[in-house]
This record gives sequence, structure tokens and C-alpha cells, in this order.
Amino acid sequence: LDTAELRQAAEVDVASETISDIIIDAYEAEESSEEDRSSSATSFIPNCVTITVVAQQGFREVTLDFGTEGCIVNGHLLRGQIVFSYTRNFEVQEVLITYNLIDFYFDAKQVIGSRTILRQLSNENGNPQFTHTLDLTVIWPNGVQASREGVLVREWVEGFASGEFSDNVFEVTGNWTTTFVNGNEHTYEVLTPLRRQIICSYFVSGSVDVQRTNFGGTLDYGDGDCDNQATFTFNNGNEIIIVLN
Repeated sequence: LDTAELRQAAEVDVASETISDIIIDAYEAEESSEEDRSSSATSFIPNCVTITVVAQQGFREVTLDFGTEGCIVNGHLLRGQIVFSYTRNFEVQEVLITYNLIDFYFDAKQVIGSRTILRQLSNENGNPQFTHTLDLTVIWPNGVQASREGVLVREWVEGFASGEFSDNVFEVTGNWTTTFVNGNEHTYEVLTPLRRQIICSYFVSGSVDVQRTNFGGTLDYGDGDCDNQATFTFNNGNEIIIVLN
């Protein structure tokens, strides 16, 4: 049971990060086209996603429709819609993006959520940064359900000036809590920044401290390889492999 919940909590990470990837990509592509109609910036969002933009006096509402049959995005089957909105203002250093998931499914899992991403044009390192306030619920086909609350901070460390979204790399920090419908609660705090390469479906490195009533330990995503495996080391030193779906 402990192993299953660790894997399921890590799968919530994957769903949450992919949703962030898509919103950030679509936002950056929309802003690039607004600023320069001849822009050659490219997106990793495939053509099977229908993108609709409603523009009103600086306000933008963007609908990403993955269809009822679904669309493969970076190795995952997505169905339903992501709708996000924001107000454009060239004089401010921060933009608040509000999103809503509508009948949204990530692979076979339903994802329910409506929250915000704060985009900072430049952090203390001179990099764009996104602070994602989490409030998601994931429901697996077998009825298992987990909710996620917390804050993730994504620093855009590579590729933000290239105009090619596929070469982007983020480093993720933060803390969050995952609560299962049976009452089990896991708390997470990033120990080593989680490295998110857009071309990979999973984190490629980084570690997270995990604590629950009956156990604790460290979830580690490895040393940079793009794969679906992580390791969990319990406080007593025992180590298990976590395989992500």
C-alpha cells in the first residue's frame, strides 16, 4: 500500500507538471505572436489541440481543447479542455494566469482543478519564474482519489530566449501535501531542485523529502536520464524502485 501511494503521488506530480508545461507554452506562444506577428517561435503543443483565443482590451482568454477522443501531448493522452485567462500589461513585472480544467483527463486519470500561475518576468537570477498555486484532485479509473495542495516555483533556467519551446528546462522547488480519500496524507518538500526538461515526460533529476504518519524518506528522480523510474529511500535505509505510469 505504501508503495502504491508513493507511485500515485508521483503520478500526480507528472500530471501537474504537464498541465503547467502546456499553459506556459500556450501563454508564451500567444504573447510572442502579440508582440511580433512575424515571430517564428514554436510550440510543443501538437496540431490535434484546438486553440481558441478571445481578446478584449488587453484581456486574453485561451481555450486548449484536446477533444473527446483525446490528443497525445509529450507521450500522454489528454482529453477535455484547459481554459486560462490573464490581463496584458507591458508595464508590470508580474502576470497572474488563472486556469480551469473542464472535463479533463490525463491518460486514464480524471484531473479536477482551478488555480493560478504567477509569471515573473525576471527573478533574482535574471530568469523568468512561474509560481504555481496547486489545488488539484486526481481520480484513477479504479476509484483511488488524491488531492494536492501547495506551491511549486518553476525557474526557467534554459531555453527561454531561443524561440524553441522544446529546448526549455525548468528547475522546480516548493512544498505540497497529497491527501488520499482514505485519509492518508503525504507532505513533500523539495530538497534538490527537480529538473524538468520539456522533451521528457518525467522529472530527470532532483529529490523530495516525503513524510507520512507511519514512514518517511526521500524520493529521488535520478541523475539526468529521461525515464519513468524514481527511487524511494526510507528513513531506515531501505530502497525501492518507483515506476511511473
